[in-house]
Amino acid sequence: MVDLSQLTPGLTGTADLLVGSQHTAPSIGSGLVPVLGTPVMINVIEAAALAAVERLLPTGHQSLGIHLDVRHFAATPVGMRVRAIAELIAIEGRTLSFRVEARDDLEPIGDGMHQRVVVNVARFDQRAQRKLVAPR
Repeated sequence: MVDLSQLTPGLTGTADLLVGSQHTAPSIGSGLVPVLGTPVMINVIEAAALAAVERLLPTGHQSLGIHLDVRHFAATPVGMRVRAIAELIAIEGRTLSFRVEARDDLEPIGDGMHQRVVVNVARFDQRAQRKLVAPR
């Protein structure tokens, strides 16, 4: 069993992004309007969750995203900054649950819930690599 005693509900992390043309929906294939793409907002949200807990995990462990339930309800144009905040709200076994929100320079742009699971990196990688030699 992995020791997660360093993690406590209430831990928070943040991540920022200056929106460039490479972050827009047309550039990443998720729409036609040149505003922040939803997959990029999700990436910033995941980075905020990582910032909240990764430094506290035991050596050789990391968290991996397993569930997202987010809304993206306001557009952000190129040139504005986006900031995501993730708050750890629950720890159940190896599963970490976060309340997340994202906002740009003017207003909230998204919110929701995010879950991550803590894994042993070496074991996880071994399982993943087995897929390359598995019969298809």
